[in-house]
Amino acid sequence: MLATRFAPFVILAACGTAEPPTSPPVQADGAPATLSAAPDCGADDYRSLVGNPLAAVSLPADLDTRIIRPGEVVTMEYVGTRMTIEVDEDGVVTAVRCG
Repeated sequence: MLATRFAPFVILAACGTAEPPTSPPVQADGAPATLSAAPDCGADDYRSLVGNPLAAVSLPADLDTRIIRPGEVVTMEYVGTRMTIEVDEDGVVTAVRCG
């Protein structure tokens, strides 16, 4: 009786196929390909904002930014060209990073 209960799971498990391993990308000359650098949002240029009130900060209008306040729900998606600015309960900048 026990074997009959688990038979569908055994059959489904046997149906799975493993993906063949992939080889790393190579250039036309056979040399290993290098990954290009990730997009940079320029956060290093704004690290001096940490410790300052967000209300006193002036940012370029075309700068892609996301402000995260305490308790806010945010997505975990990484956008390399977006600058994320975290502030505390008092509105003081606590972190500046890409993403």
